[in-house]
Amino acid sequence: MAIEYIKKSTNEKQRLDDNEKVKEIVENTLKEIELRGDEYIRELSEKFDNYSPTHFKLSEEEINELINEVSEEDIDDIKFAQEQVRSFAVAQLKTLNEMEIETQPGVILGHKNIPVQAVGCYVPAGKFPMVASAHMSVVTASVAGVPRIIATTPPFQGKPNPAVVTAMKMGGAHEIYVLGGMQGVGAMAIGTETIKAVDMLVGPGNAYVAEAKRQLFGRVGIDLFAGPTETMVICDDTVDAEICATDLLGQAEHGYNSPAIMITNSKKLAQETLKEVDRLLKILPTKDTASVSWREYGEVIYCETYEEMLLKANEIASEKIKETSLLLLTASVAQCSRLIAFRNNLKTGGPAWSVPGFWVPAQHLETNPYRHILARYKKFLKGIELLNQTKTNPVSIKNIDCINLDDHINEKVDLIFLDPPYGDSIPYMEFSMIWNSFLNKSIDSHEINFSAPWTWNKFLLPKQKNKESLES
Repeated sequence: MAIEYIKKSTNEKQRLDDNEKVKEIVENTLKEIELRGDEYIRELSEKFDNYSPTHFKLSEEEINELINEVSEEDIDDIKFAQEQVRSFAVAQLKTLNEMEIETQPGVILGHKNIPVQAVGCYVPAGKFPMVASAHMSVVTASVAGVPRIIATTPPFQGKPNPAVVTAMKMGGAHEIYVLGGMQGVGAMAIGTETIKAVDMLVGPGNAYVAEAKRQLFGRVGIDLFAGPTETMVICDDTVDAEICATDLLGQAEHGYNSPAIMITNSKKLAQETLKEVDRLLKILPTKDTASVSWREYGEVIYCETYEEMLLKANEIASEKIKETSLLLLTASVAQCSRLIAFRNNLKTGGPAWSVPGFWVPAQHLETNPYRHILARYKKFLKGIELLNQTKTNPVSIKNIDCINLDDHINEKVDLIFLDPPYGDSIPYMEFSMIWNSFLNKSIDSHEINFSAPWTWNKFLLPKQKNKESLES
């Protein structure tokens, strides 16, 4: 197997460090928005966008003035695009049928589709105006019948972008604000003296916007975690180098930390693509962003065969959570499908035996895998957070088959978790206690002495008593 990195990105540790910095900055920013409101919003706008108007909300007169700056051709393009989005949204809405039945005299059952009362639409425009984002968020919210649609967008070159504002207004936005980044998202979700909070956030953004949506999820609803952009081009010598370079930079320009990866089985194509990237970076209007992203996160990887290309693509995949998710999913399915002792007072469907070991009772109880996997995700993320707080370097977790352990022998390994195929009920006490201490939410941040004597009786105590035992 011959795999060669012709161009390599910033090391993994740096990426993890960057992610932690973003997380911390966003967390502190959201706290300050809640404490200081409009005052802090203005400070951030001045700091990041050099923009401090008398008011961030655009008046109808200001909106009309901006619309008048847009050419008739661009207006027609916006109309055409929104007609396509709106027609599909209308058809989609028709599939969400309401129903009502009378099961017996006086007993009426059914369901209704009620839109959220207020939605905040974020439309990126700081580096380059993303007019289409207004179509995808504002128009669909309008079709859904949301009574209050507010839209926010960063200033572009020191002022509101006319095309973006036009698209927002034509799409059906009731309030339009010129606010960017995490301060715009935070203001809509948390609310300030002049901005009433919304029920849901939608729209893409950079790493800070995506992280803000993640931290605000639960307080408000979100559509999805959109951003930052990641792209991978898998190609052979039948492909044109200019097209490869264009594809890579077309995504790298979205943000300073947008990974752009090329995997090829042609060294000639790889070298030609690198030359094309250098050429395009000299003429692209987005070169200031794309060049940083390409320098720090761009990769060109050579593989000898098509099979190696696919294997490498699956290994990278920019979805490092994939294997962990699969582990948590399969564990949850196993938990919910296995046979367990039935108890009439068992509300949650958790383990119902009183002694360790896997056994087959006479009855079984099926449980909801959705609840289980959400709980496992929360515990897993909590475990990672606690571990990262106590280590100098961020924690890296790999899920590998024991037969491939030799491939990782040269890597620094602090701890290996061994889980025999017994689900959560592992007869080996030492393994079971490590696993549960890592995932169990009840331990909070308390340190555990694994060398201390443990008994199954302590472990099987009710949750509060179990916690007290751990603390002692």
